[in-house]
Amino acid sequence: MAVDAARSDEGFTSATATRVMAAACQAAGLDSNRAELIRLGENALFRLASAPVIVRVARGREWLTTARKEVAVSGWLAEEGFSAARIVEDVEQPLLIDGYPVTFWRQIVEGDRKPAYGELGAVLRDLHALTVPAGLELPRFDPFGRQELRIDRASIPEDDRTFLRKRWRELQDRYRELEFDTPKGPVHGDAHVQNLMVDDRGRVVLIDFEAFCYDHPEWDLMVTAVEHHSLGWQSNAQYAAFVNAYGRDLHDWPGYETLRGLQEFGMTTWLMQNIGEDEKTAAEYRRRIAALRDDAAPRDWRPW
Repeated sequence: MAVDAARSDEGFTSATATRVMAAACQAAGLDSNRAELIRLGENALFRLASAPVIVRVARGREWLTTARKEVAVSGWLAEEGFSAARIVEDVEQPLLIDGYPVTFWRQIVEGDRKPAYGELGAVLRDLHALTVPAGLELPRFDPFGRQELRIDRASIPEDDRTFLRKRWRELQDRYRELEFDTPKGPVHGDAHVQNLMVDDRGRVVLIDFEAFCYDHPEWDLMVTAVEHHSLGWQSNAQYAAFVNAYGRDLHDWPGYETLRGLQEFGMTTWLMQNIGEDEKTAAEYRRRIAALRDDAAPRDWRPW
């Protein structure tokens, strides 16, 4: 479903996302008054005050197919009884508002604790054991799909843009040489602990199906492996809990360094989309791009 709103050339900022969210809510019969922007990242996420609903605004028409996939994956996981985010069933979606795909999700009421790394390992183990139904078409994991758009559109110095394009080509060459020894199956595609929530009944809930795909499970293991071995974001005990729950440490795999390069590159280009929002984001981008220029340099990156 497409709805026309007043077109703006301001780009995907918090103001643009708020305008689109309000138009989408009006089309869906929801009240957007006092809606709260809770995150501006790959998407903009809003919490409605009038209903237990999260509104998700994607960055452009290029993400419409992805939004449709997210809705389909949510429906499949619900049928499987898998603890995961659920769409609002009585709203036709995704909506396309002025070129921006919008989806509506049931709000998850958070409990009094954060998910643990052992729980992430267990969720991924269970997800990878599922069988994708014949009617659900999922893409392969594509570590490059959005990188070119990000590099082209970001307000970064031209020297950075030139470097990122060169690194992008180098990573493609390394990617083509990867050899996997695991069967393909359902893959979350962005499997970090922030994509888990613990609700007010203590259930661990998997969220964010934007990168969901059908491919090798290594793509899900690389996130936490890189965060630990390269960035130092987890303690040894936390990472051990993840490995013990899942049953594998990706760091021992010959393709780890290639996946590390892909993960760090994606983390940098993801962040640079929002450097115009505030100086804190811009400073973190500068820290990351500087580290990418030296593979041997320590990564003193901040979680975002």
